Amino acid sequence: MRSNRIRTTVIAATALLAALSLTACGGDNDGTSDNGKSGASAPAANSAAKQSPSPDAASQKDGTDADAAANSRTGGTPTGTPNDAEAGAGKTDNGSTGFTDKPGSSSKGKSDACTGGNTKTSVSKVTRPVNHLLLTVTNTGSTTCNAYYAPKLRFDDAQAVFPILEDSQPQAVVTLDPGQSAYASIGLTGEPGAGPAPRKATHLQVNFAGRSPEGSTGSPAELNLPADTNWDDNGFVTYWQTEMADALTY
Repeated sequence: MRSNRIRTTVIAATALLAALSLTACGGDNDGTSDNGKSGASAPAANSAAKQSPSPDAASQKDGTDADAAANSRTGGTPTGTPNDAEAGAGKTDNGSTGFTDKPGSSSKGKSDACTGGNTKTSVSKVTRPVNHLLLTVTNTGSTTCNAYYAPKLRFDDAQAVFPILEDSQPQAVVTLDPGQSAYASIGLTGEPGAGPAPRKATHLQVNFAGRSPEGSTGSPAELNLPADTNWDDNGFVTYWQTEMADALTY
């Protein structure tokens, strides 16, 4: 009986030790699992943090996208970018200003040719140089006129225009304001004995040149010549001059 009790006690003790051993093993496994889960979950959390933007970054990105979408819908342009329509309007304004005539400027500055219709023309004899006449044209109009080139003269019924002295051409066109005068001298004859005998004339027709030296423009001036006026084919007439003295130097 005693031996049986001892065996039973040993068996019970052995069973208790086995149970305690199993309990201890279960507790260690749970600790390792927690650590394992904690160790495995930490990299996962870090990976998620790298892949997912922060709330501030997300809001900034959303705001940029919203602004871009708003600009696309409204046709807005970024701040500081010139507006093409406004730039084009400025160019148009500048261009149109350049081509606009204003009273008292370019439109008023345009001059017609001086003709018998807007001038008064006279002819007179001078003592120096000899055998010369002085032709004077005065602007009687209300606007400026240009005395282009040289007067084109015909004595009486002559077929050819009187020769023009090219050496007398001024540097610029003579422009006459209302009331101003221009001058041309007429050398009636050439060197004595250099051509046909001089012919007497009583009438002079003065034709005016336009912008082109060819032909004439407007109405001519019809003048009576001083008494005893004689001319020949070797004579000349000068270009229009602004000063009487300049005309009489030839």
